Amino acid sequence: MIDFDQIPEQKIPNMKGGKGVARCRMYTDGMNKILKATLDPGCSIGYHAHTDGAEVCYILEGEATCVLDGQEEIVEAGEVHYCPKGSSHSMENKTTQPLVVMNVVTKQ
Repeated sequence: MIDFDQIPEQKIPNMKGGKGVARCRMYTDGMNKILKATLDPGCSIGYHAHTDGAEVCYILEGEATCVLDGQEEIVEAGEVHYCPKGSSHSMENKTTQPLVVMNVVTKQ
């Protein structure tokens, strides 16, 4: 079991070249990462490639504007943004409410 409340929060400015600060609580086993991230209004995770594995982003709260391989999509609470191995993506909070996301990043 992973209790994210017991993991110290990291504040990552300009994550992957994005805007503002991403607040993350991250678990890693050395290969894969599972993290709970919060993007406040106006913050983003920059456009980046997943060459070694995939990323699954489950939106817990709010609405994310994602770009996957150049195509924009809106992902709301209860939905998943998926970036397969070999693809590139970004995520931005363009709303006035916090965006809370559970991410799983795999390495293969």
